[in-house]
Amino acid sequence: MRSLTPTLAVAVALAGCGSAPRADRPEPSRARHFAVADERPRPVAPEGRWPTARVLRPTALRARPGGPRVARLRPRTEFGSPKVVPVLRRRDGWLRILAPERPNGRPAWIREAGTRPGAVDVSLHVDRSARRLTVRRGGRVLRRVRVAVGRPGTETPTGRFAVTDKLRTRRPDSPYGCCAIALSGHQPKLLPGWPGGDRLAVHATPQVSSIGTAASLGCLRATTRDLRALMRIVPLGARVFVVS
Repeated sequence: MRSLTPTLAVAVALAGCGSAPRADRPEPSRARHFAVADERPRPVAPEGRWPTARVLRPTALRARPGGPRVARLRPRTEFGSPKVVPVLRRRDGWLRILAPERPNGRPAWIREAGTRPGAVDVSLHVDRSARRLTVRRGGRVLRRVRVAVGRPGTETPTGRFAVTDKLRTRRPDSPYGCCAIALSGHQPKLLPGWPGGDRLAVHATPQVSSIGTAASLGCLRATTRDLRALMRIVPLGARVFVVS
């Protein structure tokens, strides 16, 4: 598994570990402590409830079909994972998608050409007030996970997101525990002077006492056992729904 760029440590950390003495101010060197989890290609599942597309070549992300370019997508994420995006709508050769290159709640469009269609049947549902994450396959509950959520002032954002990366740490003393699942969402309530980025994640934590409380800078924390299970169950492109 490959080492990642400094972007990874920043992106996963920024909203994750605000109550740790130093975890909310990650050092650039922490990037070496992560690697992309092995994610073998999954067969196309047309019967899956949630359509996805894998980006196969660089493509423009546009505000509307044929409209102005707002970003550029590459075949791999900034963390090195295959670029798999959820598809919200198809129209005349265009796909309306969710992508971390856009602000929360702002889908955009890419051409369908240059993508590989797929689908997933697993989704994540986060109840912020109950501090609970539920994994579902269709109408069936696969797992319920107790989580820590964002503390007052840096609450976990609500809305519709997607899983972009599954990451393993390289150090046992990592503030992210064994592993992290990066999401397409962003934390808009950054602390003054915060040195990192704004991406959200679900991650393990050595601060197990914080689980079930409002303690983070926006990320969701869970036990190592639960994170390892999520890493096995949850595919790239899975939808994530966060309610208050």
